Amino acid sequence: MYILRSDKANTMNILVSCTGVEKRRSLQRWLLLCVCTLPVAGFNPLPAQVCELPTRWTNAAMAASVPLSEYPRPQLQRTAWICLNGQWDYTGGKDLPSALAPETAISFEGKHEKIKVPFCPESALSGIKRAQEINMWYRRKFVLPASWKGKRVLIHFGAVDHEATVFVNGRKAGSHAGGYDAFSFDISPFLQNGENNLVVAAHDANNGQTPSGKNGPRGDYTFTSGIWQTVWLEPVSPVYIKGIRLLPDLANSRLQVTVDADPGSMVAATVLKGQTVVSTIKSGTGTFYIPIKDPQYWTPDAPFLYDLKLSLYNAAGEKTDEAKSYFGMRDIKLGKVKGVLRPLLNGKFVMQLGLLDQGYWPDGVLTAPTDEALKFDIMYTKQAGYNLIRKHMKTEPQRFYYWADRLGMLVWQDMPAIWYQNDDTAVNRTRFREELKALMDDHYNSPSIITWVPFNENWGAFDVREITDWVKQYDPSRLVNGNSGFNNNPTYQKAYGDPGNGDYVDTHIYVGPNRASVPDDHRAASLGEFGGVGLFVRDHMWPVQNNAYDYATTRTTLTDRYVLLLNQVGQLMKYRGLSVAIYTQTTDVEHEVNGLLTYDRAVEKMELPRIRQVNRETITDSYKLSEP
Repeated sequence: MYILRSDKANTMNILVSCTGVEKRRSLQRWLLLCVCTLPVAGFNPLPAQVCELPTRWTNAAMAASVPLSEYPRPQLQRTAWICLNGQWDYTGGKDLPSALAPETAISFEGKHEKIKVPFCPESALSGIKRAQEINMWYRRKFVLPASWKGKRVLIHFGAVDHEATVFVNGRKAGSHAGGYDAFSFDISPFLQNGENNLVVAAHDANNGQTPSGKNGPRGDYTFTSGIWQTVWLEPVSPVYIKGIRLLPDLANSRLQVTVDADPGSMVAATVLKGQTVVSTIKSGTGTFYIPIKDPQYWTPDAPFLYDLKLSLYNAAGEKTDEAKSYFGMRDIKLGKVKGVLRPLLNGKFVMQLGLLDQGYWPDGVLTAPTDEALKFDIMYTKQAGYNLIRKHMKTEPQRFYYWADRLGMLVWQDMPAIWYQNDDTAVNRTRFREELKALMDDHYNSPSIITWVPFNENWGAFDVREITDWVKQYDPSRLVNGNSGFNNNPTYQKAYGDPGNGDYVDTHIYVGPNRASVPDDHRAASLGEFGGVGLFVRDHMWPVQNNAYDYATTRTTLTDRYVLLLNQVGQLMKYRGLSVAIYTQTTDVEHEVNGLLTYDRAVEKMELPRIRQVNRETITDSYKLSEP
C-alpha cells in the first residue's frame, strides 16, 4: 500500500459534520455496539504540543517510570532480568559527534535532555519530539543485584534504528547494524562493582539505503530513529542456552527442537499441556525431536499452545540454565481443493481474511504505548471476525507475535523495504539480505506467522526471483509471497513485476476486489491489498491533509460498502479460486483515513456486528469448499 500526500486521493473531500447533539447520539450508539471504542475512565486529552492525538494509553505510558515492562522474549524466558526502559540522559542532532561506529563515548558533561526509552525521539512519548536527529546519544546508570555475582551479564536490545554502538564504563562493548532485529552483547568484562555507566550511540541517516519501509525518505509517515524497543539485562551462567529453533512436524506427531549451546552440554526438554506432562526427552545440544502423542493443532479458531521447559546441563552434569518456551502444532502448505491450488492450514483450506496492519501510533509512532495497546489491535481484529494480519513494512516486538500466537491470529510478515537498492549495490543489497535473514531468525518460532513477504509493490525490488527462492529454502515450513502487489509500482523506478515463483500470485486492487488474481499451476491466488475506503471523523484525525482511495459519508454507508466488497470477495473465493483477501486497513495512519478505527483507536468507523458477520460467513464458506 502507498498513498502519497497529494491530491490524487482527494477528489471526493466529503467532510462529515455533526452537531453536538448528533455527536452525543453517535457516541451512545458506538458504546452500545462496542465499549472498547471509547476512552478508558480518567482519559484526559493532552495538549497538542505534547501529543496531537493521544490514545487511551498515552497517559499511562507517560506516567510509567518503567514503560513496557513486560518480559520481552516470551519464547525463551528466564526468571531473572532487569528492564532498562525509562528515563535516560539524551542528546541528539546532526551536528553532534558521529554516532556511526564511534570509538569513544561522549561525556554528557554539557547540556543534555531526558528521553523515555524505548520511545523514539520523534515521538511525543519520548519527551523529545524532534525530527531527524541523525546522531543520538543515550546514557543511564545501573547497579546489578548481589545475586548476579559470578554470572555473565547480557544486554539485550529489541531494536535500534539503524546503527548502534554500546559502551559500558567507557569501554566499547559492541556494535550492531539493522533497524528491525534484536541483538545482544555480553558486557561481563566491562562491569565494575557498584554503579555502572551505560552509553548507547545510535546513528540513522534516513537516506533510504537501509531497510526502512515507511520509515524512510520515500515513506510518507513520521520518520523514526534510535532505540524503539525494550532494553534489558539478563544474567546467565557460562554455559547457557543461546537460542532455540522450534519446528512442528505434524506428519510424524513430533516437535523438532534445535538448541544452540556449548558442545558437550545436555538438554532435558519437557512438553506440557496445561499442567500435564506430554513428553520428556534428554539429548545433546543441536537438533532433536520430542514426540507429541495425539497432538492438538493450533488454528485461529482454537489457538492451543503447548508449554516447553528446557534445562541445560554442563559436561559435569550440573544444571546451568533453565528457560521456558511454548509452541503451536500447525503447518502451512499448498494443496489442491477440488482441483484448485490453495494454502492449507493443517491440511485444510481456511480462507485467509485479514487487515493490512501498519503498526503506527500517534503517541509512540513505531512503538505501542503499552503492552495492552499492542494487544488491543490484535484483539479488535479478532473481534471483527478476521483471522489474518498482514504486518506491513515493519516488524514488531516479540510480544506482538506472542499475542498473535496466544489469541489465534495468522500473520503475514513483510520485510521493510529498502528504497535505494541500486545505489552502491554491493553494500545496500547486502544489508537488505542480512536484515531479511535476521528478521526471519527473530520470529521463526511463532506459529502465527505463516507467510514471509520479501517485497511489496516493487518498492526497492531487486533479484526478487532469487530472493523468493532463498527465503523458501531457508524456511521451507512457511509460504512465501515474493512481490505482493506486483501489478503496482512506484514511479521512481522500473517495475520488477511478477517473479513467477513463490507460493502466491498476488495483486493489489484499490478499491477492488474485481480483477483479483487467479491461481496458476503452482501458486495460490491472493488479493494482498484492497479496499481503502475512507471516512472523516472530526477531532480524531492527524493534523495534516487527510485522504483515502475512496470515501463514504457516514458510518452506515461505509459499512454497506464493506459488506458489498466482502460479498464480492466471497464470490471470487468460490468461483475464481481466491484464497486470501487483505483489506486496507486496521486503523487510520497519519494522513490516511481508511482504517476500521481512527488513528487514536477511539472511534469505530464501521458497525462491528455487521462486518463481523460477513467476515465469519466468508470464512465459514471456505470450510465448506473442503467438504466432499
